[in-house]
Amino acid sequence: MEQRVSLITLGVDDLERSRRFYEQGLGWIPKDAPEGVVFYQLPGIALALFGRDDLAHDARHPIDGRFSGVTIAINERSERDVDAVLAQAEAAGAQILKPAEKVFWGGYSGYFADPDGHVWEVAMNPFWTINDDGTLTI
Repeated sequence: MEQRVSLITLGVDDLERSRRFYEQGLGWIPKDAPEGVVFYQLPGIALALFGRDDLAHDARHPIDGRFSGVTIAINERSERDVDAVLAQAEAAGAQILKPAEKVFWGGYSGYFADPDGHVWEVAMNPFWTINDDGTLTI
């Protein structure tokens, strides 16, 4: 199997509320929005919002908790950029789980939860490169 991720789908409780968070709050622009799902094109990958119950039905897996131990990360070029993303997310209705701080591995990071409880890390890793097109090189 080729080593890659093409799409991350978030199961959400209220699709319209989640759209407002990502689009009006974070400024993301949907690429496509057929009935019941919204797709956002990201550098080299896509993110989808899909009803939580519909996703559970589609995957044939019951909803059994809010935090599954999976996080999604946004890597930024500077500590200032990390702080700006966290502030924007909080203003849009996110819950700040951990304010940004210097971390043991030499970077700077914080965490927020979107309105459906999906956990996002926002980090600056001085050992990684954010390319001009927004993609990450480790």
